[in-house]
Amino acid sequence: MKNNHISDLIPAYLDGILDENTLKKVEEHLSQCPNCQKELEEMKTLFKAFDDDVPRVPTDRLRNKFEEALHAEKENLGKVVPLAPKKKSNWATNLLKVAASIALLVASFQMGSLFQQKKVDGDITALKDETLQMKQTAMLSLMENQSASKRIQGVNYIEEFEHPDEAIIQALANRLLHDENDNVRLTAFEALSKFSASDTVKSVFIKALGKEKNPSIQIGIIEMLVQIQEKKAIAPMKKLLEQEDTQPFIKEQIKAVLPKIT
Repeated sequence: MKNNHISDLIPAYLDGILDENTLKKVEEHLSQCPNCQKELEEMKTLFKAFDDDVPRVPTDRLRNKFEEALHAEKENLGKVVPLAPKKKSNWATNLLKVAASIALLVASFQMGSLFQQKKVDGDITALKDETLQMKQTAMLSLMENQSASKRIQGVNYIEEFEHPDEAIIQALANRLLHDENDNVRLTAFEALSKFSASDTVKSVFIKALGKEKNPSIQIGIIEMLVQIQEKKAIAPMKKLLEQEDTQPFIKEQIKAVLPKIT
């Protein structure tokens, strides 16, 4: 054991529980090893401190204080101690604030987009209105042109107007009632036929029936008045039957369709 320290055996050596052979070796080593000798002395000091640390008996005053505290604790065992209300976590509030902020941001974006879209829609509508106004001006101008082909071109502009205003309807009516060219009048009749539900157009057809001399236009007007069941057309049709200059096939047409107006 000359080269090995005996630190692990020192506690057993001090307690006197080593066998005779081991005890002899430990003592031999201690006589030759300063380090183990020092450790032995430190261990003895520690053991002596444990031995000197005798448990102290509490005084009567301290014992009485302890018993009073113990009794008070027993008294409180059955009592319900109200707990202070827990402070609610504000995570929900914070979450709502975040959600509200996001909603506000989204709403602002949507409102901005909506306003922008409305502005764009407004610009487009204004542009369409301006374009239609230009077309209407061109249409009315062409229908007053000296050239029959230009007047027909002007009448055909009606295709650009889904809901023509009174000025356009009146211009077409003038072409049907007063234009000297048969083709212009026929084209005007066809244009007005698309708006036959209008009282203005119905009145124009009845007037045209009384003065129109072109058989093709007469047949077209008669068929349209029968189709829309215009009872006010009965009198002018009967008048055509009485007129000597009415073409025979026109009279036959009137006789065939007049009973259909009920």
